[in-house]
Amino acid sequence: MDYLSNNKILSKLPARLKQFVVDQHYKDYTAIDQAVWRYVMRVNMHFLSKIAHKSYLEGLRKTGVSIDAIPSIEEMNVILSEIGWAAVAVDGFILPNAFMEFQAYNVLVIAADIRQLEHIAYTPAPDIIHEAAGHAPIIANPEYAEYLRRFGEIGAKAISSAKDYELYEAIRHLSIIKETKGTTDSAIAAAENEIKRISDTMDEPSEMAKIRNLHWWTVEYGLIGALDNPQIYGAGLLSSIGESISCFKDDVIKMPYSILAADQNFDITKPQPQLYVTPDFPHLSFVLEEFANTMAVRKGGLKGLEKLIASKSLGTVELSTGLQVSGVFTNVIDDGNYKPVYFQTLGETALAYRDKELIGHGVAYHKDGFGSPVGKLKNINLAIEDMSPKDLEAYGIYEGKDIELVFEGEISVKGEIITGVRNLQGKIILISFKNCTVKHKERILFQPEWGVYDMAVGKDVVSAFSGPASYESFAVKLQVPKEKTRQKSLVSGDLVLENYYKQVQMHREGIKKIKIFNIFNEIMTSYPKEWLLIFEICEISKENISLYEKIYRHLHSLMKQEPLKKLIQNGLILINE
Repeated sequence: MDYLSNNKILSKLPARLKQFVVDQHYKDYTAIDQAVWRYVMRVNMHFLSKIAHKSYLEGLRKTGVSIDAIPSIEEMNVILSEIGWAAVAVDGFILPNAFMEFQAYNVLVIAADIRQLEHIAYTPAPDIIHEAAGHAPIIANPEYAEYLRRFGEIGAKAISSAKDYELYEAIRHLSIIKETKGTTDSAIAAAENEIKRISDTMDEPSEMAKIRNLHWWTVEYGLIGALDNPQIYGAGLLSSIGESISCFKDDVIKMPYSILAADQNFDITKPQPQLYVTPDFPHLSFVLEEFANTMAVRKGGLKGLEKLIASKSLGTVELSTGLQVSGVFTNVIDDGNYKPVYFQTLGETALAYRDKELIGHGVAYHKDGFGSPVGKLKNINLAIEDMSPKDLEAYGIYEGKDIELVFEGEISVKGEIITGVRNLQGKIILISFKNCTVKHKERILFQPEWGVYDMAVGKDVVSAFSGPASYESFAVKLQVPKEKTRQKSLVSGDLVLENYYKQVQMHREGIKKIKIFNIFNEIMTSYPKEWLLIFEICEISKENISLYEKIYRHLHSLMKQEPLKKLIQNGLILINE
Protein backbone atom coordinates (compact mmCIF):
# COMPACT_ATOMS: atom_id res chain seq x y z
CA MET A 1 0.00 0.00 0.00
CA ASP A 2 2.79 2.40 -0.93
CA TYR A 3 0.27 4.69 -2.57
CA LEU A 4 -0.85 5.82 0.92
CA SER A 5 2.43 7.60 1.55
CA ASN A 6 3.02 8.67 -2.04
CA ASN A 7 -0.35 10.42 -2.36
CA LYS A 8 -0.68 13.94 -0.90
CA ILE A 9 -4.30 13.42 0.19
CA LEU A 10 -3.89 9.87 1.51
CA SER A 11 -0.75 10.70 3.46
CA LYS A 12 -2.90 12.93 5.71
CA LEU A 13 -5.17 10.07 6.77
CA PRO A 14 -4.90 9.30 10.49
CA ALA A 15 -3.85 5.82 11.62
CA ARG A 16 -7.38 5.01 12.81
CA LEU A 17 -8.57 5.21 9.19
CA LYS A 18 -5.51 3.65 7.57
CA GLN A 19 -6.21 0.42 9.46
CA PHE A 20 -9.27 -0.11 7.23
CA VAL A 21 -7.22 0.09 4.03
CA VAL A 22 -6.39 -3.19 2.28
CA ASP A 23 -4.42 -4.12 -0.81
CA GLN A 24 -6.43 -4.37 -4.02
CA HIS A 25 -4.53 -7.47 -5.25
CA TYR A 26 -5.35 -6.63 -8.84
CA LYS A 27 -3.84 -9.87 -10.19
CA ASP A 28 -6.44 -11.87 -8.26
CA TYR A 29 -9.22 -10.66 -10.53
CA THR A 30 -10.06 -13.49 -12.92
CA ALA A 31 -11.03 -13.33 -16.58
CA ILE A 32 -14.59 -14.04 -15.40
CA ASP A 33 -14.39 -11.01 -13.09
CA GLN A 34 -13.18 -8.87 -15.99
CA ALA A 35 -16.04 -10.13 -18.17
CA VAL A 36 -18.56 -9.27 -15.43
CA TRP A 37 -17.11 -5.75 -15.16
CA ARG A 38 -17.11 -5.25 -18.93
CA TYR A 39 -20.68 -6.47 -19.36
CA VAL A 40 -22.11 -4.34 -16.55
CA MET A 41 -20.25 -1.24 -17.68
CA ARG A 42 -21.23 -1.61 -21.34
CA VAL A 43 -24.90 -2.30 -20.60
CA ASN A 44 -25.03 0.49 -18.03
CA MET A 45 -23.35 2.95 -20.37
CA HIS A 46 -25.87 2.11 -23.09
CA PHE A 47 -28.84 2.88 -20.84
CA LEU A 48 -27.23 5.48 -18.58
CA SER A 49 -26.31 7.66 -21.54
CA LYS A 50 -30.05 8.36 -21.71
CA ILE A 51 -31.08 8.38 -18.05
CA ALA A 52 -28.04 9.40 -15.95
CA HIS A 53 -27.11 12.95 -15.02
CA LYS A 54 -24.57 14.38 -17.45
CA SER A 55 -22.00 14.68 -14.65
CA TYR A 56 -21.78 10.89 -14.50
CA LEU A 57 -20.82 10.41 -18.13
CA GLU A 58 -18.33 13.29 -17.99
CA GLY A 59 -16.96 11.89 -14.74
CA LEU A 60 -16.16 8.48 -16.19
CA ARG A 61 -13.57 10.14 -18.37
CA LYS A 62 -12.30 12.49 -15.64
CA THR A 63 -11.86 9.77 -13.00
CA GLY A 64 -10.13 7.17 -15.14
CA VAL A 65 -12.82 4.49 -14.89
CA SER A 66 -12.45 2.19 -17.90
CA ILE A 67 -15.38 0.41 -19.52
CA ASP A 68 -13.28 -2.56 -20.66
CA ALA A 69 -11.29 -3.45 -17.53
CA ILE A 70 -11.57 -3.31 -13.77
CA PRO A 71 -9.78 -0.14 -12.68
CA SER A 72 -6.59 -0.12 -10.67
CA ILE A 73 -7.18 1.99 -7.57
CA GLU A 74 -3.57 3.16 -7.64
CA GLU A 75 -3.99 4.38 -11.22
CA MET A 76 -7.35 5.98 -10.36
CA ASN A 77 -5.60 8.01 -7.68
CA VAL A 78 -3.35 9.64 -10.24
CA ILE A 79 -6.41 11.05 -12.00
CA LEU A 80 -8.55 11.65 -8.89
CA SER A 81 -5.80 13.84 -7.43
CA GLU A 82 -6.46 16.33 -10.22
CA ILE A 83 -9.93 17.01 -8.76
CA GLY A 84 -8.73 16.98 -5.14
CA TRP A 85 -9.85 13.45 -4.26
CA ALA A 86 -8.30 10.04 -3.68
CA ALA A 87 -9.44 6.43 -3.27
CA VAL A 88 -8.54 3.47 -1.06
CA ALA A 89 -9.47 -0.21 -1.14
CA VAL A 90 -11.38 -1.57 1.88
CA ASP A 91 -12.87 -4.90 2.90
CA GLY A 92 -16.62 -4.61 2.25
CA PHE A 93 -18.85 -2.49 4.48
CA ILE A 94 -16.85 -0.48 7.03
CA LEU A 95 -18.12 1.32 10.12
CA PRO A 96 -20.43 4.26 9.24
CA ASN A 97 -18.36 6.70 11.30
CA ALA A 98 -15.17 5.61 9.53
CA PHE A 99 -16.89 5.73 6.13
CA MET A 100 -18.04 9.29 6.84
CA GLU A 101 -14.63 10.39 8.06
CA PHE A 102 -12.96 9.08 4.90
CA GLN A 103 -15.34 11.30 2.92
CA ALA A 104 -14.45 14.26 5.12
CA TYR A 105 -10.83 13.75 4.02
CA ASN A 106 -11.92 13.72 0.34
CA VAL A 107 -11.24 10.00 0.13
CA LEU A 108 -13.52 7.54 -1.65
CA VAL A 109 -13.58 4.05 -0.13
CA ILE A 110 -13.80 1.24 -2.66
CA ALA A 111 -14.68 -2.33 -1.76
CA ALA A 112 -12.11 -4.22 -3.81
CA ASP A 113 -14.17 -7.39 -4.32
CA ILE A 114 -16.36 -7.84 -7.39
CA ARG A 115 -19.79 -9.46 -7.48
CA GLN A 116 -20.28 -13.04 -8.61
CA LEU A 117 -21.62 -13.72 -12.08
CA GLU A 118 -24.80 -15.03 -10.41
CA HIS A 119 -25.37 -11.56 -8.93
CA ILE A 120 -24.35 -9.56 -11.97
CA ALA A 121 -27.55 -7.47 -12.00
CA TYR A 122 -27.50 -6.52 -8.32
CA THR A 123 -25.71 -7.35 -5.08
CA PRO A 124 -26.37 -6.02 -1.56
CA ALA A 125 -22.62 -6.18 -0.93
CA PRO A 126 -20.44 -3.19 -1.80
CA ASP A 127 -18.14 -4.12 -4.67
CA ILE A 128 -15.80 -2.40 -7.09
CA ILE A 129 -18.55 -2.00 -9.68
CA HIS A 130 -20.70 -0.14 -7.18
CA GLU A 131 -17.87 1.91 -5.69
CA ALA A 132 -15.62 2.70 -8.65
CA ALA A 133 -18.23 2.80 -11.42
CA GLY A 134 -21.02 4.22 -9.25
CA HIS A 135 -19.45 6.65 -6.79
CA ALA A 136 -16.21 7.80 -8.43
CA PRO A 137 -17.48 9.42 -11.67
CA ILE A 138 -20.08 11.65 -10.06
CA ILE A 139 -17.57 13.31 -7.71
CA ALA A 140 -16.05 15.01 -10.75
CA ASN A 141 -18.96 17.45 -10.34
CA PRO A 142 -17.56 20.11 -7.92
CA GLU A 143 -20.94 20.90 -6.31
CA TYR A 144 -21.64 17.25 -5.63
CA ALA A 145 -18.07 16.58 -4.46
CA GLU A 146 -18.38 19.35 -1.86
CA TYR A 147 -21.71 17.91 -0.72
CA LEU A 148 -20.05 14.52 -0.26
CA ARG A 149 -17.13 16.00 1.70
CA ARG A 150 -19.40 18.08 3.89
CA PHE A 151 -21.67 15.08 4.44
CA GLY A 152 -18.68 13.12 5.72
CA GLU A 153 -17.64 15.97 7.99
CA ILE A 154 -21.09 16.22 9.58
CA GLY A 155 -21.81 12.50 9.53
CA ALA A 156 -18.60 11.67 11.39
CA LYS A 157 -19.96 13.67 14.35
CA ALA A 158 -23.33 11.86 14.38
CA ILE A 159 -24.06 9.96 17.57
CA SER A 160 -24.92 6.28 17.20
CA SER A 161 -27.06 4.16 19.47
CA ALA A 162 -25.76 1.04 21.18
CA LYS A 163 -27.81 -1.05 18.71
CA ASP A 164 -26.46 0.63 15.57
CA TYR A 165 -23.23 -1.36 15.62
CA GLU A 166 -25.16 -4.60 16.11
CA LEU A 167 -27.27 -3.78 13.05
CA TYR A 168 -24.17 -2.84 11.05
CA GLU A 169 -22.55 -6.21 11.83
CA ALA A 170 -25.74 -8.07 10.82
CA ILE A 171 -25.97 -6.20 7.50
CA ARG A 172 -22.28 -6.80 6.82
CA HIS A 173 -22.72 -10.51 7.56
CA LEU A 174 -25.65 -10.78 5.13
CA SER A 175 -23.71 -8.98 2.40
CA ILE A 176 -20.79 -11.37 2.85
CA ILE A 177 -22.69 -14.64 2.80
CA LYS A 178 -24.81 -13.55 -0.17
CA GLU A 179 -21.60 -13.14 -2.18
CA THR A 180 -20.15 -16.46 -0.98
CA LYS A 181 -20.60 -19.45 -3.26
CA GLY A 182 -22.43 -22.35 -1.64
CA THR A 183 -24.33 -20.30 0.95
CA THR A 184 -27.63 -22.04 1.63
CA ASP A 185 -31.02 -20.35 1.35
CA SER A 186 -31.61 -21.13 5.03
CA ALA A 187 -28.41 -19.31 6.03
CA ILE A 188 -29.46 -16.25 4.03
CA ALA A 189 -32.97 -16.37 5.52
CA ALA A 190 -31.48 -16.58 9.02
CA ALA A 191 -29.27 -13.55 8.35
CA GLU A 192 -32.23 -11.57 6.99
CA ASN A 193 -34.32 -12.52 10.02
CA GLU A 194 -31.54 -11.34 12.32
CA ILE A 195 -31.55 -7.93 10.63
CA LYS A 196 -35.32 -7.77 11.06
CA ARG A 197 -35.05 -8.79 14.72
CA ILE A 198 -32.53 -6.04 15.48
CA SER A 199 -34.50 -3.46 13.48
CA ASP A 200 -37.73 -4.33 15.27
CA THR A 201 -36.13 -3.93 18.71
CA MET A 202 -34.42 -0.62 18.05
CA ASP A 203 -35.59 2.45 19.93
CA GLU A 204 -35.90 5.95 18.49
CA PRO A 205 -33.55 6.22 15.48
CA SER A 206 -30.17 7.67 16.37
CA GLU A 207 -28.52 10.58 14.58
CA MET A 208 -26.34 8.09 12.73
CA ALA A 209 -29.38 6.08 11.64
CA LYS A 210 -31.06 9.22 10.31
CA ILE A 211 -28.06 10.60 8.49
CA ARG A 212 -27.45 7.13 7.07
CA ASN A 213 -30.97 7.35 5.63
CA LEU A 214 -30.12 10.70 4.01
CA HIS A 215 -26.98 9.13 2.56
CA TRP A 216 -28.96 6.23 1.14
CA TRP A 217 -31.64 8.37 -0.52
CA THR A 218 -29.07 10.72 -2.08
CA VAL A 219 -25.57 9.30 -2.53
CA GLU A 220 -26.81 5.74 -3.12
CA TYR A 221 -30.31 6.01 -4.59
CA GLY A 222 -30.76 9.64 -5.54
CA LEU A 223 -32.58 11.05 -8.56
CA ILE A 224 -32.16 14.61 -9.82
CA GLY A 225 -34.16 17.01 -11.94
CA ALA A 226 -37.90 17.32 -12.53
CA LEU A 227 -40.15 15.09 -10.43
CA ASP A 228 -41.89 13.71 -13.53
CA ASN A 229 -38.68 13.29 -15.58
CA PRO A 230 -35.67 12.81 -13.30
CA GLN A 231 -32.19 11.49 -14.00
CA ILE A 232 -29.98 9.15 -11.95
CA TYR A 233 -27.02 10.26 -9.84
CA GLY A 234 -27.08 7.75 -6.94
CA ALA A 235 -24.33 5.11 -7.07
CA GLY A 236 -26.65 2.25 -6.11
CA LEU A 237 -28.75 2.92 -9.20
CA LEU A 238 -25.80 3.72 -11.44
CA SER A 239 -24.21 0.33 -10.67
CA SER A 240 -27.35 -1.82 -10.83
CA ILE A 241 -28.34 -3.01 -14.30
CA GLY A 242 -31.84 -3.93 -13.20
CA GLU A 243 -32.76 -1.11 -10.87
CA SER A 244 -31.33 1.67 -13.01
CA ILE A 245 -34.09 0.84 -15.51
CA SER A 246 -36.91 -0.39 -13.25
CA CYS A 247 -36.67 2.66 -10.96
CA PHE A 248 -38.44 4.72 -13.63
CA LYS A 249 -41.56 2.57 -13.53
CA ASP A 250 -44.72 4.20 -12.24
CA ASP A 251 -45.00 1.82 -9.27
CA VAL A 252 -41.76 3.29 -7.82
CA ILE A 253 -42.98 6.39 -6.00
CA LYS A 254 -41.01 9.61 -6.70
CA MET A 255 -41.00 12.22 -3.93
CA PRO A 256 -39.37 15.65 -3.61
CA TYR A 257 -36.19 15.33 -1.56
CA SER A 258 -36.44 16.98 1.85
CA ILE A 259 -35.36 16.47 5.45
CA LEU A 260 -38.27 14.02 5.80
CA ALA A 261 -36.08 11.44 4.03
CA ALA A 262 -34.09 11.16 7.27
CA ASP A 263 -37.04 9.24 8.76
CA GLN A 264 -37.45 6.87 5.81
CA ASN A 265 -35.69 3.56 6.46
CA PHE A 266 -34.51 1.25 3.68
CA ASP A 267 -34.03 -2.45 3.00
CA ILE A 268 -30.78 -3.35 1.21
CA THR A 269 -32.14 -6.75 0.15
CA LYS A 270 -34.99 -5.45 -2.03
CA PRO A 271 -35.58 -2.92 -4.82
CA GLN A 272 -36.55 0.45 -3.35
CA PRO A 273 -40.32 1.13 -3.42
CA GLN A 274 -39.80 4.90 -3.33
CA LEU A 275 -37.07 7.30 -4.40
CA TYR A 276 -36.35 10.98 -3.71
CA VAL A 277 -35.74 13.58 -6.38
CA THR A 278 -33.59 16.65 -5.72
CA PRO A 279 -34.05 19.58 -8.15
CA ASP A 280 -30.27 20.15 -8.26
CA PHE A 281 -27.07 19.42 -6.36
CA PRO A 282 -27.10 22.64 -4.24
CA HIS A 283 -30.45 21.49 -2.76
CA LEU A 284 -28.66 18.46 -1.29
CA SER A 285 -26.40 20.74 0.73
CA PHE A 286 -29.39 22.82 1.84
CA VAL A 287 -31.14 19.74 3.30
CA LEU A 288 -27.89 18.51 4.86
CA GLU A 289 -27.42 21.79 6.72
CA GLU A 290 -31.07 21.72 7.76
CA PHE A 291 -30.53 18.27 9.25
CA ALA A 292 -27.22 19.28 10.87
CA ASN A 293 -29.12 21.99 12.73
CA THR A 294 -31.10 19.24 14.49
CA MET A 295 -27.98 17.37 15.60
CA ALA A 296 -26.43 17.46 19.04
CA VAL A 297 -23.17 18.74 17.55
CA ARG A 298 -25.00 22.04 16.99
CA LYS A 299 -27.70 21.95 19.67
CA GLY A 300 -25.91 20.44 22.68
CA GLY A 301 -28.06 20.68 25.79
CA LEU A 302 -29.68 17.91 27.79
CA LYS A 303 -30.78 16.06 24.67
CA GLY A 304 -27.18 15.93 23.43
CA LEU A 305 -25.97 14.48 26.73
CA GLU A 306 -28.80 11.93 26.73
CA LYS A 307 -27.82 10.83 23.22
CA LEU A 308 -24.21 10.32 24.32
CA ILE A 309 -25.30 8.30 27.36
CA ALA A 310 -27.54 6.12 25.19
CA SER A 311 -24.67 5.51 22.74
CA LYS A 312 -22.53 3.89 25.49
CA SER A 313 -19.47 4.87 23.51
CA LEU A 314 -16.80 7.56 23.43
CA GLY A 315 -18.19 11.04 22.84
CA THR A 316 -17.57 14.71 23.60
CA VAL A 317 -19.45 17.64 25.09
CA GLU A 318 -18.33 21.19 24.55
CA LEU A 319 -19.22 23.93 27.01
CA SER A 320 -19.86 27.58 26.26
CA THR A 321 -16.29 28.41 27.31
CA GLY A 322 -14.93 26.10 24.60
CA LEU A 323 -13.79 23.47 27.12
CA GLN A 324 -14.32 19.98 25.69
CA VAL A 325 -14.82 16.86 27.80
CA SER A 326 -14.34 13.51 26.05
CA GLY A 327 -15.22 10.15 27.56
CA VAL A 328 -18.02 7.64 27.98
CA PHE A 329 -20.92 9.59 29.48
CA THR A 330 -22.96 7.71 32.05
CA ASN A 331 -25.09 10.20 33.95
CA VAL A 332 -26.71 13.62 33.72
CA ILE A 333 -28.72 15.57 36.26
CA ASP A 334 -31.25 18.11 35.01
CA ASP A 335 -33.10 20.90 36.75
CA GLY A 336 -36.60 19.69 35.87
CA ASN A 337 -36.87 22.28 33.11
CA TYR A 338 -34.91 20.24 30.58
CA LYS A 339 -31.58 21.87 31.31
CA PRO A 340 -28.50 19.89 32.42
CA VAL A 341 -26.93 20.93 35.72
CA TYR A 342 -24.34 18.14 36.12
CA PHE A 343 -22.78 15.48 33.89
CA GLN A 344 -20.57 12.50 34.60
CA THR A 345 -18.24 10.23 32.62
CA LEU A 346 -16.91 6.83 33.66
CA GLY A 347 -13.36 5.66 33.00
CA GLU A 348 -10.72 7.33 30.85
CA THR A 349 -11.60 10.97 30.14
CA ALA A 350 -9.67 13.85 28.60
CA LEU A 351 -10.18 17.60 28.58
CA ALA A 352 -9.41 19.71 25.53
CA TYR A 353 -9.77 23.18 24.08
CA ARG A 354 -10.20 23.71 20.34
CA ASP A 355 -9.59 20.00 19.77
CA LYS A 356 -6.21 20.05 21.57
CA GLU A 357 -5.74 18.28 24.88
CA LEU A 358 -5.24 20.54 27.91
CA ILE A 359 -1.78 19.94 29.33
CA GLY A 360 -2.04 17.66 32.35
CA HIS A 361 -5.64 16.68 31.69
CA GLY A 362 -5.32 13.53 29.61
CA VAL A 363 -6.67 10.04 30.25
CA ALA A 364 -3.82 9.12 32.60
CA TYR A 365 -4.89 11.92 34.97
CA HIS A 366 -8.65 11.49 34.55
CA LYS A 367 -8.51 7.68 34.44
CA ASP A 368 -11.52 7.22 36.73
CA GLY A 369 -13.91 9.61 35.03
CA PHE A 370 -14.91 13.24 35.30
CA GLY A 371 -17.96 15.10 36.60
CA SER A 372 -18.86 18.77 36.62
CA PRO A 373 -21.72 21.18 37.21
CA VAL A 374 -23.09 23.26 34.33
CA GLY A 375 -24.81 26.62 34.55
CA LYS A 376 -24.78 29.83 36.59
CA LEU A 377 -24.29 30.35 40.27
CA LYS A 378 -27.42 30.78 42.33
CA ASN A 379 -28.60 34.40 42.75
CA ILE A 380 -25.73 35.73 40.60
CA ASN A 381 -26.61 36.95 37.12
CA LEU A 382 -23.02 37.00 35.91
CA ALA A 383 -21.76 33.57 34.83
CA ILE A 384 -18.32 32.55 36.10
CA GLU A 385 -16.97 32.46 32.54
CA ASP A 386 -17.99 36.10 32.03
CA MET A 387 -16.40 37.35 35.24
CA SER A 388 -13.38 39.64 35.03
CA PRO A 389 -10.46 39.10 37.44
CA LYS A 390 -12.00 41.77 39.70
CA ASP A 391 -15.40 40.07 39.58
CA LEU A 392 -13.83 36.74 40.49
CA GLU A 393 -12.03 38.32 43.41
CA ALA A 394 -15.21 40.08 44.55
CA TYR A 395 -17.07 36.74 44.64
CA GLY A 396 -14.16 35.01 46.40
CA ILE A 397 -13.19 32.86 43.41
CA TYR A 398 -9.40 32.93 43.49
CA GLU A 399 -6.42 30.78 44.48
CA GLY A 400 -6.03 29.79 48.14
CA LYS A 401 -9.60 30.70 49.00
CA ASP A 402 -11.99 28.31 50.77
CA ILE A 403 -15.35 28.73 49.13
CA GLU A 404 -18.69 27.08 48.51
CA LEU A 405 -20.17 27.60 45.05
CA VAL A 406 -23.89 26.86 44.82
CA PHE A 407 -25.28 26.53 41.31
CA GLU A 408 -28.83 27.14 40.15
CA GLY A 409 -29.34 23.40 39.73
CA GLU A 410 -28.74 22.78 43.44
CA ILE A 411 -25.19 21.56 42.81
CA SER A 412 -22.75 22.71 45.49
CA VAL A 413 -18.95 22.67 45.21
CA LYS A 414 -17.14 23.29 48.51
CA GLY A 415 -13.36 23.34 48.87
CA GLU A 416 -10.11 25.29 48.57
CA ILE A 417 -9.29 26.68 45.13
CA ILE A 418 -5.85 25.60 43.93
CA THR A 419 -5.67 27.12 40.48
CA GLY A 420 -7.55 27.86 37.28
CA VAL A 421 -7.09 27.51 33.51
CA ARG A 422 -8.08 30.22 31.03
CA ASN A 423 -8.77 30.10 27.32
CA LEU A 424 -7.25 32.35 24.68
CA GLN A 425 -9.84 35.04 25.34
CA GLY A 426 -8.92 35.13 29.02
CA LYS A 427 -12.11 33.38 30.18
CA ILE A 428 -11.73 30.94 33.05
CA ILE A 429 -12.55 27.42 31.75
CA LEU A 430 -11.40 25.12 34.57
CA ILE A 431 -11.04 25.52 38.35
CA SER A 432 -9.21 22.96 40.53
CA PHE A 433 -10.02 22.38 44.23
CA LYS A 434 -8.53 20.41 47.10
CA ASN A 435 -10.42 19.14 50.15
CA CYS A 436 -13.48 19.35 47.96
CA THR A 437 -17.01 18.03 48.40
CA VAL A 438 -19.54 18.14 45.57
CA LYS A 439 -23.22 17.50 46.20
CA HIS A 440 -26.56 17.53 44.43
CA LYS A 441 -28.84 18.44 47.30
CA GLU A 442 -27.85 15.73 49.84
CA ARG A 443 -26.35 13.30 47.31
CA ILE A 444 -22.55 13.11 47.37
CA LEU A 445 -20.98 13.40 43.90
CA PHE A 446 -17.34 13.93 44.95
CA GLN A 447 -15.57 13.76 48.29
CA PRO A 448 -12.18 15.04 49.57
CA GLU A 449 -10.44 11.64 49.84
CA TRP A 450 -10.79 11.17 46.07
CA GLY A 451 -8.11 13.82 45.49
CA VAL A 452 -8.14 17.04 43.47
CA TYR A 453 -11.50 18.04 42.02
CA ASP A 454 -11.39 19.72 38.60
CA MET A 455 -14.52 21.70 37.82
CA ALA A 456 -15.33 22.58 34.23
CA VAL A 457 -16.62 26.13 33.76
CA GLY A 458 -19.51 26.74 31.39
CA LYS A 459 -23.06 28.02 31.62
CA ASP A 460 -24.27 25.82 28.75
CA VAL A 461 -23.52 22.58 26.90
CA VAL A 462 -23.31 23.98 23.37
CA SER A 463 -22.31 20.80 21.52
CA ALA A 464 -22.27 17.02 21.87
CA PHE A 465 -20.84 14.66 19.28
CA SER A 466 -19.45 11.19 18.63
CA GLY A 467 -15.77 10.53 19.23
CA PRO A 468 -13.12 12.48 21.14
CA ALA A 469 -12.25 16.14 20.69
CA SER A 470 -8.59 15.16 20.42
CA TYR A 471 -7.84 11.70 19.04
CA GLU A 472 -4.30 12.07 20.34
CA SER A 473 -5.75 11.83 23.87
CA PHE A 474 -7.00 8.30 23.33
CA ALA A 475 -5.50 5.14 21.95
CA VAL A 476 -8.54 5.02 19.71
CA LYS A 477 -8.76 2.35 17.08
CA LEU A 478 -12.11 2.31 15.37
CA GLN A 479 -13.26 -1.27 15.51
CA VAL A 480 -12.34 -3.20 12.39
CA PRO A 481 -14.98 -5.85 11.58
CA LYS A 482 -14.09 -9.34 12.78
CA GLU A 483 -15.81 -11.09 9.88
CA LYS A 484 -13.88 -10.71 6.66
CA THR A 485 -15.21 -10.96 3.13
CA ARG A 486 -14.60 -14.41 1.73
CA GLN A 487 -12.26 -14.48 -1.21
CA LYS A 488 -13.43 -16.57 -4.14
CA SER A 489 -11.70 -19.90 -4.67
CA LEU A 490 -11.83 -21.55 -8.08
CA VAL A 491 -12.62 -25.27 -7.89
CA SER A 492 -11.28 -27.55 -10.62
CA GLY A 493 -14.31 -27.17 -12.88
CA ASP A 494 -14.19 -23.40 -12.60
CA LEU A 495 -10.53 -23.36 -13.60
CA VAL A 496 -11.48 -24.87 -16.94
CA LEU A 497 -14.23 -22.30 -17.48
CA GLU A 498 -11.88 -19.53 -16.34
CA ASN A 499 -9.40 -20.67 -18.99
CA TYR A 500 -12.09 -20.40 -21.69
CA TYR A 501 -12.87 -16.84 -20.53
CA LYS A 502 -9.17 -16.04 -20.65
CA GLN A 503 -8.80 -17.36 -24.19
CA VAL A 504 -11.79 -15.34 -25.42
CA GLN A 505 -10.42 -12.23 -23.70
CA MET A 506 -7.02 -12.67 -25.39
CA HIS A 507 -8.71 -13.18 -28.76
CA ARG A 508 -10.79 -10.03 -28.35
CA GLU A 509 -7.74 -8.01 -27.35
CA GLY A 510 -5.74 -9.35 -30.31
CA ILE A 511 -3.17 -11.11 -28.14
CA LYS A 512 -3.85 -14.63 -29.32
CA LYS A 513 -6.34 -15.91 -31.90
CA ILE A 514 -8.53 -18.90 -31.00
CA LYS A 515 -10.79 -21.29 -32.86
CA ILE A 516 -14.11 -19.81 -31.83
CA PHE A 517 -16.18 -22.71 -33.13
CA ASN A 518 -14.25 -25.26 -31.04
CA ILE A 519 -14.59 -23.28 -27.80
CA PHE A 520 -18.28 -22.69 -28.45
CA ASN A 521 -18.89 -26.42 -28.86
CA GLU A 522 -16.86 -27.26 -25.76
CA ILE A 523 -18.89 -24.81 -23.68
CA MET A 524 -22.17 -26.09 -25.14
CA THR A 525 -21.16 -29.59 -24.02
CA SER A 526 -19.64 -28.90 -20.61
CA TYR A 527 -21.44 -25.70 -19.55
CA PRO A 528 -24.91 -25.73 -21.15
CA LYS A 529 -26.20 -22.94 -18.85
CA GLU A 530 -23.24 -20.59 -19.38
CA TRP A 531 -24.44 -17.34 -20.96
CA LEU A 532 -21.91 -14.52 -20.43
CA LEU A 533 -19.08 -16.30 -22.20
CA ILE A 534 -21.47 -17.29 -25.02
CA PHE A 535 -22.40 -13.62 -25.29
CA GLU A 536 -18.70 -12.66 -25.59
CA ILE A 537 -18.14 -15.37 -28.21
CA CYS A 538 -21.20 -14.20 -30.13
CA GLU A 539 -19.77 -10.70 -30.24
CA ILE A 540 -16.42 -11.76 -31.72
CA SER A 541 -17.94 -14.18 -34.22
CA LYS A 542 -19.90 -11.66 -36.32
CA GLU A 543 -17.60 -12.12 -39.30
CA ASN A 544 -18.59 -15.79 -39.51
CA ILE A 545 -22.28 -15.48 -40.37
CA SER A 546 -23.24 -19.15 -39.99
CA LEU A 547 -21.44 -19.47 -36.62
CA TYR A 548 -22.81 -16.14 -35.45
CA GLU A 549 -26.38 -17.20 -36.22
CA LYS A 550 -25.89 -20.51 -34.43
CA ILE A 551 -24.57 -18.79 -31.31
CA TYR A 552 -27.30 -16.16 -31.54
CA ARG A 553 -29.97 -18.89 -31.62
CA HIS A 554 -28.39 -20.58 -28.60
CA LEU A 555 -28.52 -17.33 -26.64
CA HIS A 556 -32.21 -17.02 -27.49
CA SER A 557 -32.81 -20.54 -26.20
CA LEU A 558 -31.11 -19.59 -22.90
CA MET A 559 -33.53 -16.66 -22.58
CA LYS A 560 -36.28 -19.14 -21.68
CA GLN A 561 -34.68 -19.18 -18.21
CA GLU A 562 -36.30 -16.17 -16.55
CA PRO A 563 -33.28 -14.91 -14.57
CA LEU A 564 -31.28 -14.74 -17.81
CA LYS A 565 -33.90 -13.26 -20.11
CA LYS A 566 -33.28 -9.59 -19.37
CA LEU A 567 -29.51 -10.01 -19.08
CA ILE A 568 -29.21 -11.62 -22.50
CA GLN A 569 -31.69 -9.17 -24.04
CA ASN A 570 -29.58 -6.25 -22.83
CA GLY A 571 -26.43 -7.85 -24.21
CA LEU A 572 -27.97 -8.57 -27.60
CA ILE A 573 -29.04 -4.94 -27.89
CA LEU A 574 -25.35 -4.00 -27.64
CA ILE A 575 -24.37 -6.56 -30.29
CA ASN A 576 -27.13 -5.51 -32.69
CA GLU A 577 -26.27 -1.84 -32.37
